[in-house]
Amino acid sequence: MARKVPPQKTRPPATKAAEVDGRAEGKQTTRPAKADGRQIRVAVCQILCIDGDAEGNFRRIENALEVAAAGKAQLACFPESAILGWENPDAFKLAGPIPGPHSDRIAALARKYKMMICIGVDELDQPGRLYGAAILVDDQGRILLKHRKLNVLPELMNPPYSTGKPEDITAVDTPLGRIGVLICADTFTEAHVKRAGSLKPDVLLVPYGWAAPKDKWPGHAKNLHKTVAQAARWAGCPVVGTDLVGMITHGPWTGQTYGAASVVVDREGNILTVLRDRDVDVQVIDLTIGRR
Repeated sequence: MARKVPPQKTRPPATKAAEVDGRAEGKQTTRPAKADGRQIRVAVCQILCIDGDAEGNFRRIENALEVAAAGKAQLACFPESAILGWENPDAFKLAGPIPGPHSDRIAALARKYKMMICIGVDELDQPGRLYGAAILVDDQGRILLKHRKLNVLPELMNPPYSTGKPEDITAVDTPLGRIGVLICADTFTEAHVKRAGSLKPDVLLVPYGWAAPKDKWPGHAKNLHKTVAQAARWAGCPVVGTDLVGMITHGPWTGQTYGAASVVVDREGNILTVLRDRDVDVQVIDLTIGRR
């Protein structure tokens, strides 16, 4: 089942202004999961990301982790390119390797909050070669998994992100279960998702940067939810899809916005919970993991 945890009375002051308890608009949905298996407590951390503002974005990441910790989450899921912003050419100067300065800071936060973290981190493998990557870090700060995005939409940035390799799709056994990771547009491709599913993950984590022109929201959220639900059916396990809040500030999609509306679905593709429309939100849910 999935259960939204009520806001904590002892919520840290730094997060009060954001009102990230996930209830304000009353649009979230929660329904029982059908899977039988182990439950884990997952924080879906839908944060604002400002392009190039690494320090501010790290502060927003930690704000979300404070709420997740208050809700006793075991795993915190964040969006795509959450530190530097998606399709930001400045990442060619600001990003670093993995392991490196940004992933080291995520590792330190995992240790501080005693929580596993999945997050999109741009990776500068060498000068001029930038990957849209995602990492899974355990509560001791160890990088358990790194995934490089496969469907990079090269028309949106010049030079574009480098592309990952389908054969490098992986899953890892953890104390919480077997976990797989893809990134955003990777879930458009049935073969990529089914390859991830063939590794028998108990849950698939997908950081998203789901953007569209402002007048397409909130309707465009339905396409996100359909995509995540289809990914769950292809992979045969629950999927956590965590989207950004903010706006693209570079390239041909300048001005398009991230509509948030992050979603968790069970292994049959049924929606368990939906986060706020175009606003910061953190929800902590008890998610039943396991395969069909």
